[in-house]
Amino acid sequence: MKKNMVKTLALAGMAVLTMGALAGCGSNTSESTAAPTTAQSKAEATTAGTSSAETTTAAPAASADLKGSISMVGSTSMEKFATALSEIFMEKYPNVTVQAEFVGSGAGVEAVNNGSADIGNSSRDLKDEEKANGIAENIVAIDGIAVVVDPANAVEDLTKDQLTSIYNGTITNWKDAGGADQPIVVIGRESGSGTRSAFEEILDVADVCKYSNELDSTGAVMAKVASTPGSIGYVSLDVLDDTVKTLKLDGTEATADNIKAGAYFLSRPFVMATKGEISEQNDLVKALFDYIYSDEGTELVKSVGLIPTN
Repeated sequence: MKKNMVKTLALAGMAVLTMGALAGCGSNTSESTAAPTTAQSKAEATTAGTSSAETTTAAPAASADLKGSISMVGSTSMEKFATALSEIFMEKYPNVTVQAEFVGSGAGVEAVNNGSADIGNSSRDLKDEEKANGIAENIVAIDGIAVVVDPANAVEDLTKDQLTSIYNGTITNWKDAGGADQPIVVIGRESGSGTRSAFEEILDVADVCKYSNELDSTGAVMAKVASTPGSIGYVSLDVLDDTVKTLKLDGTEATADNIKAGAYFLSRPFVMATKGEISEQNDLVKALFDYIYSDEGTELVKSVGLIPTN
């Protein structure tokens, strides 16, 4: 029953919350982030800045005294993780309800800032101005960004320069990237997406990228790429399936091991932002983070295809 509740609330949240005004690539309103690093350096930074909650190794014991609700709002890329986390946490704490809504990273951080949500899920680094407002960047996992093309595409590998040139409009035909004589259909996420923000920042194309389509969810990108000859897009590592073809980048496959080793350059943090540090939150939120950073929580992170920070 609680499992259905999370999924129902997620769908309802998408209907009732609206995204910020979308802006085309190159707009002054495009999200910018602190320069992303490899997953390896992100994990080191997270370890250095962990709160006391993150040192927990054993999952907290279920308590009949813990009751109430937790609201999470934010990244669509984090839906798989957030839904699994919500379901398991509500099983451990039957008197707790976790409401999860997936409307984009920017909207999630704003919800925390204005007090309408306990946690803002962001699939990008927090901006300096967000941190200045007292928003704490709690990194709970590392995600790789995979580059995908339609299954019929003969290209297997792109260099970073080739990928950059495709997204900034310099390369417009696959024949110039080792493929067939076919126009490239460049697909991306909407302005406000954490995936887009991280991708564009890593490639330094935030002000110059050229999209054929800007879509509002990870699932929409997967479906569009799968059905569009000559298309290319980017998605979270954990959603990959055989409906699309995943490209190597600089000869390196998009795998968790390669991201941990720092060999794969497209990676970003999964952040569960709070207004103030974890230690300043209510008992429900602190218990949720205790679980995330426990051994049991680490296994949950791995089970949904993400990389733990500890």
